[in-house]
Amino acid sequence: MALNFKGRDIISISELTKPEMLHILKIARELKQKPQPKLLENKVMGSCFFEPSTRTRLSFETAMNRLGGKVVGFADPGVTSAKKGETLYDAIKIIGQYVDVVAMRHPIEGAARRASEATDKPILNGGDGANQHPTQTLLDLFTIQECQKKLEGLEIALVGDLKYGRTTHSLAQALVHFNAKLYFVAPDNLQMPEYICDELKAKKVKFSLHKKIEEVVNKVDILYMTRIQGERFADPMEYERVKNVFILKAKMLDKAKPNLRIMHPLPRVNEITTDVDATKHAYYFEQAENGLYVRQALLGLVLGKL
Repeated sequence: MALNFKGRDIISISELTKPEMLHILKIARELKQKPQPKLLENKVMGSCFFEPSTRTRLSFETAMNRLGGKVVGFADPGVTSAKKGETLYDAIKIIGQYVDVVAMRHPIEGAARRASEATDKPILNGGDGANQHPTQTLLDLFTIQECQKKLEGLEIALVGDLKYGRTTHSLAQALVHFNAKLYFVAPDNLQMPEYICDELKAKKVKFSLHKKIEEVVNKVDILYMTRIQGERFADPMEYERVKNVFILKAKMLDKAKPNLRIMHPLPRVNEITTDVDATKHAYYFEQAENGLYVRQALLGLVLGKL
């Protein structure tokens, strides 16, 4: 059956089927191998970032530019009419009249869904609060497939801020389709939300909870590190207590599996020391580059050009 993404919003990873995910990864791989610099000529992307971003925003904008399209938008909501009290709904309704597709990030959970109600133009969710980050998950799957030569049956550890980390929420939900064994490494107050664990149990996905990297580092194929996100904490003292809980150092990798690859959605603060960068296991910079190809694939698909 042909898969049709034209005009579709990409809001939550749970709305994509396994065949759809694999199709997106296939298109991304083809674009990585063979660029299409004129694919989106005469198309315009609205880049609407109501929250700070480096990789997501720049890779979306670069993806559009390298496909021959144009970009308009903002990286600071302070320069928009939001400062005057304009609602997100009204803002997106107007922006949708100027562009063909909207890539957006917003600090409030559910904002991308609300934006999709305001316009018939496709909304690509670049992160909404601590909720979802589906394009990050797709580039994560692409990277895992690239460095492990497969997606099925892997052992994967997610480490750090699993309570507020939208990247880990989306990735855990996506891995339901690929027979993964998951290890969640976090302090009790930052463990994976109960609703995600309940989803995994319902789908019979094997997972276990841990408090130290050392308990899992020699078992896994992928070690997915995340930073403790200070901006998500209502209580600064709680953040101070946990901010240095997990720090990965090169010497901790001495007995790791040869195929172990370390991933991180970035930015990192101090949770991966720089001596890890020189090891064969580090793959987070390649992971960041892959965001370009996955976002190119999504833009081409939702605009009906692929």
